Amino acid sequence: MSYSFDTSANREDTNAEKYKLREKLFGSEDVEPVWVADMDIDTPDFVIDAIKKRLEHPVFGYEEMPDSAFEAQIDWLYRHHGIKYEVGDMLYSHSVVASMRVAIEAFSEAGDNIIVQTPVYPPFFKSVTELDRKVLVNPLKQKEDGVYTFDLEDLESQIDEKTKMLLLCSPHNPVGRVWKKEELESLLELCLKHNIVVFSDEIHSDLVYTPNKHIPFASISDKARDITISTFGVGKTFNMAGFAISTVLITNENLREQFAKAHSKVHFAEGSSLSHEAFEAAYKNGDMWLSDLKEHLYRNYTLLKELCDRYPELIKIIPIEATYLAWLDCRGMGLRDRHLRDFFVKEAKLGLNAGISFGKAGSGFMRLNFALDSDKMSKIIRQLESALKNRKNNGSKY
Repeated sequence: MSYSFDTSANREDTNAEKYKLREKLFGSEDVEPVWVADMDIDTPDFVIDAIKKRLEHPVFGYEEMPDSAFEAQIDWLYRHHGIKYEVGDMLYSHSVVASMRVAIEAFSEAGDNIIVQTPVYPPFFKSVTELDRKVLVNPLKQKEDGVYTFDLEDLESQIDEKTKMLLLCSPHNPVGRVWKKEELESLLELCLKHNIVVFSDEIHSDLVYTPNKHIPFASISDKARDITISTFGVGKTFNMAGFAISTVLITNENLREQFAKAHSKVHFAEGSSLSHEAFEAAYKNGDMWLSDLKEHLYRNYTLLKELCDRYPELIKIIPIEATYLAWLDCRGMGLRDRHLRDFFVKEAKLGLNAGISFGKAGSGFMRLNFALDSDKMSKIIRQLESALKNRKNNGSKY
């Protein structure tokens, strides 16, 4: 069996965040929204079928997260990423960001420093500052080929006795890196030296393109497992963010107890019965769907890259190894960030994430979500090409 991603359901008349907030964020509904990191691709049929079956039972009271759901994820993580867990290592959470905030509460105190490697997903900043901790900014280094890597010299120069945690984005959003083992080993060495706990956001771990391979931070060594809080989920992989379900995996008993204490204060409970069914069905049945999805996503990326390659003096796409989020280097346009956003909204009729929202290191960049069906991707390409061609021929209004 193979899956087609040529078309998808219309989301404009639903409560989909990326459509509903167009007027508020971009000043117009006449934009194609390619910002929020969910897919304009239908959630797989085997997930929908599992929900339909559960709906045959007429009672929807409080339910526990079933061991069978945890076990389905455990099997998936071992088969796809080579890491082993036990059910006792796992806790339910409705989102990775919520888990991040719990971890910050559990392993640091107000005024402590939390390492954030920019440019990065904005909740990494907000989760720190809103909990009265301080962001220790450790910008990634960009090499001549555009690829990013860790800047460990800068990081070590900033670490002090109040530095308690590192928030790791792996694979990285928005720069699309799949961290190599030697990179992670060097980062681990530094964290062990300074007694730093690692919160590893691995929500994009399934969306990795050949020949790259995701390496869970906790899989590097026993020492890595002892300092790591790992988070995984179905939201990105199977377009299931609306089910509000993910997991936290901690093998170190002391860390797990500390986390669980902070977790219980928030009263996460155990989530929705429908989410449990969907979660388990995705991990049990999703291998072939994911394989076909990644081929489709990479074709979309290739179309976008070919477009950028036609206008190299204006726009470049950072080589992608994972995620469905293109990191576009638009510095060649010579526009300030506000005007760059205006170019995409007013000229290309596209609503993207402004790179500056990912930290100062994102100035001059834009993030474009290419997780679209084929028809919609073709439309995006046409609109962006028209705007780039016009700018190349006629200059800019901004």
